Amino acid sequence: MVVFSKYVTAKNSFIAGGVLLVLYLLRQRRRKDKQKGRKGSSDLILNTEKDGRKDRAAVDKVFFFRILRIVRLMIPGIFCMESAYMILIAAMLVARTYCDVWMIQNGTMIESAIIGRSTKDFKTFLFSFIKFMPLIALVNNLLKLGLNELKLRFRERLTKNLYNQYLQGFTYYKMGNLDNRIANADQLLTQDVEKFCNSVVDLYSNLSKPLLDICLYIFKLTSAIGAQGPAIMMTYLVISGLFLTRLRRPIGKMTVTEQRYEGEYRYVNSRLITNSEEIAFYNGNRREKLTIHSTFRKLVDHLHNFIFFRFTMGFVDSIIAKYIATVVGYLVVSRPFLNLSHPRHLHSNQSELLEDYYQSGRMLLRMSQALGRIVLAGREMTRLSGFTARITELMKVLKELNAGRYERTMVSQQEKESDAVERLMLVPGSGQIINRDNLIKFDHTPLATPNGDVLIQDLTFEVSSGTNVLVCGPNGCGKSSLFRVLGELWPLFGGQLTKPERGKLFYVPQRPYMTLGSLRDQVIYPDTHDEQKKKGISDQVLKEYLDNVQLGHILEREGGWDAIQDWMDVLSGGEKQRMAMARLFYHKPQFAILDECTSAVSVDVEDFIYSHCRTVGITLFTVSHRKSLWKHHEFYLHMDGRGNYEFKPITEETVEFGS
Repeated sequence: MVVFSKYVTAKNSFIAGGVLLVLYLLRQRRRKDKQKGRKGSSDLILNTEKDGRKDRAAVDKVFFFRILRIVRLMIPGIFCMESAYMILIAAMLVARTYCDVWMIQNGTMIESAIIGRSTKDFKTFLFSFIKFMPLIALVNNLLKLGLNELKLRFRERLTKNLYNQYLQGFTYYKMGNLDNRIANADQLLTQDVEKFCNSVVDLYSNLSKPLLDICLYIFKLTSAIGAQGPAIMMTYLVISGLFLTRLRRPIGKMTVTEQRYEGEYRYVNSRLITNSEEIAFYNGNRREKLTIHSTFRKLVDHLHNFIFFRFTMGFVDSIIAKYIATVVGYLVVSRPFLNLSHPRHLHSNQSELLEDYYQSGRMLLRMSQALGRIVLAGREMTRLSGFTARITELMKVLKELNAGRYERTMVSQQEKESDAVERLMLVPGSGQIINRDNLIKFDHTPLATPNGDVLIQDLTFEVSSGTNVLVCGPNGCGKSSLFRVLGELWPLFGGQLTKPERGKLFYVPQRPYMTLGSLRDQVIYPDTHDEQKKKGISDQVLKEYLDNVQLGHILEREGGWDAIQDWMDVLSGGEKQRMAMARLFYHKPQFAILDECTSAVSVDVEDFIYSHCRTVGITLFTVSHRKSLWKHHEFYLHMDGRGNYEFKPITEETVEFGS
């Protein structure tokens, strides 16, 4: 016991306790993970993990090809502001390195003057430092300016490029409704783009400066202590870098997962805000709280694992990239001094030895720090690979959607062989669309959802301008699907569809969209004020459109055409539906699709609106359950929800149904 007790000191006890604590935490975490695996997934799980199979992210050849492709978008040419800022940053990094070398030399001379008690030398070198302070401060802040500007310009370039593709045609609709590879595009377009650009610029800075430092200090140290010392340090850099890069490989995948969970968490919160009224009527706050807590718990659990992994990697990084590198540096710099027969210091006195050691030692210390920063930059590169994988996947999906290709999980309910053969024959985009004015014609066109669910096998009918059609049938029979195909939101799975161009077909939904902007913008949407002027339509004509739907009083009530409000809240349900009809009169399309768009409007106002549409020459496809609207239509299209339909003229013998 006496022999043992001499080792039980306070310091040794503290170290042993720390080791035991770390081992205990590791054991508890492993046990917790096993329990989670046994428990199964009883949590509420959102069906938004669409891109889970795209998690592969690592620093490899694929990563470098990906990031090179994105950088070409952010730096379009040699003569651009991004290139100028990169040159500015490079110049400031060079200047900062030379400032560091000068400060080492000047600081050594100041300390040598203090030790040698030379007042004259002390004042000379101190005043030199004071003179160069403004220049050093300018270099440091110009470097910060260049980095911040480059981050912002990279983000601006990449964001504009992605949004140009995202808002091209109906791509924004297709990504959320047709293609299921990307979940939470808003997360990718905002937060992920910002983090990617910041990581790229930080990596450029964190690699350029250390590399420059290493080259300069190798040159200086080779002349001071020989080439063997820097060679040893570089060998250590390569070995430690390869070892740490291998250990950090999970960071890329964990970053991808983190951003996906962040996106899911944002999504459930935005759903709560968007559908707050409906949820309030259902008293669904407890159910929504369970959903939000479940999503947040997934994010928090993952972040706990990520933090613990980074703690472990930080511990290893600190040992290898900082402390062992410093030990190697001491071993290298001490060789000429501890070797008494070394020719460099055979005739040096104590003061010269001290001065040479300070200068060489500090340079080697800076070089070892630069080596450590390069090794640690590998950690940031691994994290960057996660953002790069997500941005690349977004760019790939956008490109394919704009080319008319999409991927979606097809229906798997009916597993019969005959149904499987039918689904194989349905190829998205295999139908032909012919643009022709004043005619809508479906010619042997299957009506199917994007995931392959066939609603009507063979749809054939023809409608000319001036012939209004009432579309009716039970919920889920395909009324909305018909209009989505007609509006080219959904692909055509076969046959021929003859229709006017997109701009000559207008859709008015049951819940009209009110844009951000003025009262005028609500009537002319999606036109701008300048486009309104080019069409030669004055504000007085807009006033007539409002009068036609009995909304003329809105102009005075809200303070004129330029009044800006949150129109989704300011206008009532009936006012929004009538505003959408005024918008229809402004655009005067050849055909209009009215999807229960007058359900909150009184019968007399509705009657006037339909009569006015016929007067101005707008042909209507109407979805409604009101019997009062049958008189405004010449044909009806009835779908029974079982794959059958009938398209017939409305006569005196026609049995009208509805309320």
